[in-house]
Amino acid sequence: MKWSLRIGTLFGIGVYVHFTFLIILIWFAALHWTRGDDFSDAVLGMAMVVAIFTIVVLHELGHALAARRYGIGTKDITLLPIGGVARLERMPEDPKQELVVAIAGPMVNVVLAVIFLALTLLIGSLGPDRNMALEYLSSVVSENSSISTMTDHTLAQQAASICFIMFGFNVIMVLFNMLPAFPMDGGRVLRAFLAMNMDYVQATQIAAGVGQMMAFLFGFAGLFYNPFLVFIALFVWMGATAEAAMVTRKFALTGIPIRSAMITHFQTVRPDETLGAAAAHVLAGFQQDFPVVEGGHVVGMLTKHDLLKALAENGNGAAVSTVMRTDFQVATPGEMLQTAYERLQQGACNSMPIVVGGQLVGVVDLENVGEFIAIRSALRQSSS
Repeated sequence: MKWSLRIGTLFGIGVYVHFTFLIILIWFAALHWTRGDDFSDAVLGMAMVVAIFTIVVLHELGHALAARRYGIGTKDITLLPIGGVARLERMPEDPKQELVVAIAGPMVNVVLAVIFLALTLLIGSLGPDRNMALEYLSSVVSENSSISTMTDHTLAQQAASICFIMFGFNVIMVLFNMLPAFPMDGGRVLRAFLAMNMDYVQATQIAAGVGQMMAFLFGFAGLFYNPFLVFIALFVWMGATAEAAMVTRKFALTGIPIRSAMITHFQTVRPDETLGAAAAHVLAGFQQDFPVVEGGHVVGMLTKHDLLKALAENGNGAAVSTVMRTDFQVATPGEMLQTAYERLQQGACNSMPIVVGGQLVGVVDLENVGEFIAIRSALRQSSS
């Protein structure tokens, strides 16, 4: 994820923190400073934030390790102000496996909640025996710190309060994440249960519909009670819509070779052509990107974005060879369309030349794949 800093590695998975998370720490410190709190109180407040997001990392790590059990890797874990994101390479297609991966994160919070509740009760029940531990704690704190002036009773209360806050946070994480709405874990759990008895796409659409209904209820309640619920509603609505679209696209492309959807009527350009001539091709047809062909072989790709930028900087007399991209990807007609689509999304070009024996036979682009999905979906609805 852009604007993220790598802070470490857990079980071979890179952990990143988004720069906006640092803004939260600065805001917390400034809040304590403006209120005139002691330095130790400000440090304690920021430590609480770090502790909370450590719990979030453990939650995401639960998903990652459960997915690894089924041979699914995790690209990275990123900390955001709204929580954490574990980017799995894919979700399991087996509903039972998806259920395990989805519920693994909340189960981590259940275990942590039990631990913090036990610590809360333990500290509260130590009585006089806690003095030795508290004396040691006081000895490692600076004499000028406000903590060192606290009584044993106050220190115990503070420690118990912190443990109880951590217990409450884990309970909230479990309840929130188990809401039956994408992109929360509860939405995936609901989809997994539904997919055990029906088509996966249909199960996704039902789960997404439940999520959108919950988003509507959150938004309506937020208008009258808490504006933050409106933000949650927007988050849930977009997550549910995106999940339904992704699954529909995935299953529409599964098992379909590129030859079934590639563009066979296309325009190419030569490396020695001018940008003005290439711009004329844009105006005359439907293409946005153009394969650059020399001697019957594809030597580059000219994207519309690069073309417009070069026209603005150099005019229309420059050669295509000075602007074309040489780091493009190619595919063959027999490659699966789903794989090619994923490569297109990750690459710098929106189009991909299709070659056989080094010769250009077609082109596939994101817009073309979108149209293919729309047609397949329409045919699916007409046959159901």
